[in-house]
Amino acid sequence: NFVMTDQLIECVPNFSEGMNMETIRQISSEIESVEGVRLLNVDPGKDTNRTVVTFVGSPAPVIEAAFRAIRRAGELTDMSRHKGEHPRMGATDVCPLIPISNITMKETAEWSVKLAKRVGEELGIPVYLYEDAQIDKMRSNLSVFRNGEYEGFIKKIKLPEWKPDFGPSEFDAKRGGTVIGARDFLVAYNINLNTTSTRRANAIAFDVREAGRVVREGDPLTGKIVLNPDGTPKTVPGTLKAVKAIGWYIVQYGIAQISMNLTNINITPVHIAFDEVSKKANKRGIRVTGSELVGLIPLKAMLDAGKYFLRKQQRSTGVSEAELIKIAVKSLGLDELGPFKPEERIIEYQLRRIGEEKLVSMNLRAFADETASESPAPGGGSISAYVGSLGVSLATMVANLSSHKKGWDNRWEEF
Repeated sequence: NFVMTDQLIECVPNFSEGMNMETIRQISSEIESVEGVRLLNVDPGKDTNRTVVTFVGSPAPVIEAAFRAIRRAGELTDMSRHKGEHPRMGATDVCPLIPISNITMKETAEWSVKLAKRVGEELGIPVYLYEDAQIDKMRSNLSVFRNGEYEGFIKKIKLPEWKPDFGPSEFDAKRGGTVIGARDFLVAYNINLNTTSTRRANAIAFDVREAGRVVREGDPLTGKIVLNPDGTPKTVPGTLKAVKAIGWYIVQYGIAQISMNLTNINITPVHIAFDEVSKKANKRGIRVTGSELVGLIPLKAMLDAGKYFLRKQQRSTGVSEAELIKIAVKSLGLDELGPFKPEERIIEYQLRRIGEEKLVSMNLRAFADETASESPAPGGGSISAYVGSLGVSLATMVANLSSHKKGWDNRWEEF
C-alpha cells in the first residue's frame, strides 16, 4: 500500500503484442515481480495488436519493473512478423513516465533518462527520448519518431539526425526501437462510428485534431499537396487543442473508430472531444454510437463529464459521485463495446489503500456495531461527520425535487 507522502510515478508502456495472451501474461508478470509496484491495468487490443499496461509505484521500483518488461517484450516479440492497425516502431513501442504525487516533472524526466540509458546500454536497443525528457524539441514529439514506423526504421536509423539518444545506431530487426520519456497524464480514447470506412473516419479525425489536415488540390485525401511560400505543406488546424487523432477500422468490432490521444484534458476534456466528434460526424452523415477508454482515466474527468451532460439536460448536478459516473458512462457510451467498471478504470479507485476502505465499505448495521465496539474508531468525529452529511443529503433531496417542479425549470441551476 502507498501513503500520501510517497513519491509516485505512473508508467504506461505500450507493447506490440495484443493477441498472444501468454506473451502478455509473461510481460505483466515481470512488472508484478518487483516489490513496491502495483499493476493497475492490462488492456490488450487484437486488431491494433498492441497492449497498454499501466502500473504505479515509487520511482526506483517503477524503473526496475519497466526495464524487466522491456527486456521480456524484446525476447518474446519478433517485429519482423508484426502487423497491426496502430503505428509502431518496436516491441516496446513507447514507455512514458507520468508524475502522480510528490514528484516534479523535471524529476520524472530524470528517472526516464536513467531508464533509457539502461535499456540502451544493457539491452542494446536503440532508444529515443521524448516529451519532457528530450532536450531537442525538434524531436520531442512521439509522432516524429513513429513516422515511417518499423518498416521505415531500417533506413531512418542510419541518418545522422536520427542517431538514438542511447543504444546502438543499428537496426534491430527483431526488437525494433523504443521511445522513452516523461509526460503529463494522457487519456487514450476511441470514439465509435456507425461506418466501416477508414477514409471517412480519417476525415473526421482531421476535422478535430489540433494538427488538422494538409491542404490538397481537388480530393482532400489524395490530391496534390498545396505548399506555403517557404516550401512547407499548407495545413488547416482542427477544432480541438491538445488532441491527436487518426481513423481506423477495427475488425473485432466491425466498425471504424476515431483513435484519440487527449494530451491535456484541462484544455480538451473527454466530453468535449466526444461532442465535437459527434458534430463533425453528423455533418458527414455519420453517427457516433459510443466510445472506448484505453487504460485508465482520472476521477475528475469522469465527474466533469457527468456534470456536463446533466447541465445539457438542465438537470441538477447535486447527485452522488456514483451517479455522476453512471451518467458519464451512459452519455459517452463507454459500455457499448463491453462493461465499464469504474473500480478498474478510474485511477484514484485503483490507488485507494485497502485500510482506508474498511469503514467506507460497511453497511449501516456494521458501522453501528463497529461504533459500539471497544475499538476507538469510528469515534465522535466520524459519527458527527456522518450525521452532518445526512442533513446535507436531506437538503439536497429537497433542492433536487424542487428544481424539477413544473414552472420552476428556469431556476434549476440556482437549486
